[in-house]
Amino acid sequence: MHLDSLIHQKSYEKINYILRRHPLTFLPQIGLFLILLSMPIFIYFIITSGFPTLLNSDKLYTATIIAASIYYLSVYLFFFMHFIDYYLDIWIVTNDRIVDVEQFGLFSRTISELDLFRIQDVTTDVHGFFPTFFNYGDVSVKTASQNLDIVFRSVSNPNHIRQQLLHLADTDRKYHYPEVKSDKGANET
Repeated sequence: MHLDSLIHQKSYEKINYILRRHPLTFLPQIGLFLILLSMPIFIYFIITSGFPTLLNSDKLYTATIIAASIYYLSVYLFFFMHFIDYYLDIWIVTNDRIVDVEQFGLFSRTISELDLFRIQDVTTDVHGFFPTFFNYGDVSVKTASQNLDIVFRSVSNPNHIRQQLLHLADTDRKYHYPEVKSDKGANET
């Protein structure tokens, strides 16, 4: 997946950050995948040690192979769906906007954009031993609008990201709303 297919960069726009979830957050899915892969082998050894003649029948052996194949294909599909959801959730921060790409399952994707000058508040949320120890957490970007709030889920170094977003928002705000010098100070002399 190329970034050009997700966003159309403006001539003055440059990408500052491409953020994904921390790799540690995918480890539970990998662990579950490995457990699910090993279960049929474990069941096979239990059946062959308890009932050694059970799988001697050709029909039962064939049915067992078909059931195991369907099971393994289902486990691979389950893992693939979780990996796609993990890998294709991406947040792109440019000097002008934030692009939030949320993947839901295999065939559903939502892309949202937020102009940096509209940012009102950026907060971080780091809870738990592993997020604190490995320095990852959620970064919530809030606007004055009730329509759109973007949450970067489980990104690395959330406090640094928060500071950089506030800096980029301030810089972009100065570009979009240049300060108008008042004539009040000149007239008072």
